[in-house]
Amino acid sequence: MSQSTSSWKSIRNIFNQIHLYAGLICGLIVVAVCLSGTIYVYNTEIREYFDSELFFVEANGERMAVEDIRLKLEQDLGKSVTQVMWMEDPERSAQFTLIGADEEGRGTTYYVNPYSGEILGDNSTRTGAQEFMSSMFSLHRWLLLDRVEEPILESMGNRDLGRFINGISTSLFLLGVLTGILIWFPNKVKNWKQGLKVKWGANWKRVNHDLHNTLAFYSLTALFIMSATGLFWSFNWYREGWQKTWDTYQTEAEKEAEQNKPEPVFTNPQTFTLDQILAATESELGYVGNTRISIPADPTKMIEVRQYKTNLTASPGSDNLSLSPENLSVVESSLFGDLSVRQQIGRSVKYLHTGEIFGQVSKFIWFLACLIATSLPITGTLIWWNKRKKGTRSKKQKASKASNLEMA
Repeated sequence: MSQSTSSWKSIRNIFNQIHLYAGLICGLIVVAVCLSGTIYVYNTEIREYFDSELFFVEANGERMAVEDIRLKLEQDLGKSVTQVMWMEDPERSAQFTLIGADEEGRGTTYYVNPYSGEILGDNSTRTGAQEFMSSMFSLHRWLLLDRVEEPILESMGNRDLGRFINGISTSLFLLGVLTGILIWFPNKVKNWKQGLKVKWGANWKRVNHDLHNTLAFYSLTALFIMSATGLFWSFNWYREGWQKTWDTYQTEAEKEAEQNKPEPVFTNPQTFTLDQILAATESELGYVGNTRISIPADPTKMIEVRQYKTNLTASPGSDNLSLSPENLSVVESSLFGDLSVRQQIGRSVKYLHTGEIFGQVSKFIWFLACLIATSLPITGTLIWWNKRKKGTRSKKQKASKASNLEMA
């Protein structure tokens, strides 16, 4: 045996031990986090399916003018519209946020049939689907510790504790992914075909072993991105490092300067309909999408618009416009496509983590990868347990042979 081969076996054994104990320590937490994450990938779809009466309508002729719906709601409810979400899909409801003169906060969002102006419901009460998905989010982010009323530790709140435990477990999972790569590739590169399939005809131990190795390999890229981005919400130092790496970091002074930046003063504001604002937005951006219009309480302030592309592989990043209240010209614009590649990555951390970065295509891939991630601690623990039992039997057999020799 060459010295290099012997050295690699020693190094590989170290990686094996790291891989094993990292998986054993974080196993239960990873199962909980990944299972809830698997479900939460389709958070929007699940809520819309079970509360379909709020989100979907039957297309019947032409949709009403957006401004007509606004006027109808303001007259019926005695409140003012502050925000509108107008969907490109003609079979989707519109969302209007209204607030009364004596109300505080963000107001109430109403789901409205765009063909009749009928209110389908509002967000003042939570549905069963919303409650369930909220629990999945809590489990995924804070391990449900944010729902424990009594503080568990004096040194930190329950939410921070859940975030910390989650962060440590995610770090160990990421370590397991990296060591798994180092273990798999040198071992399988010569016989790579064997490492890419499951031998279904073998005994259950071999099948379990193949499932762990093969499924992990196929989901490797997604698992790395999931775990590497998941740490963004656990550790402040990691979040800051991420932002500096991808050129999206702002110092406190820069944030304060941006918040206190004086807005342009418009002395001759005009009255524009929501349809005119929508048309101006689509003309400027050159595409039709889902559009969110924010209407300022002060008519001399800029009108803020966000528009999202809706094709199958569209990035969830929005194109933002600030329009003049005098003539709807663009005063400021922040287009996702104008950002550098680094900044696009940096600002897409949430969508990289959830798999929404390339629309429904990447979401489905992330769903499968997250399901695999849920299984890895289970199959990995079974591999360890089977090897442990095999080692115990081997020791007993050696001890029995030694005893027989002594008796002979």
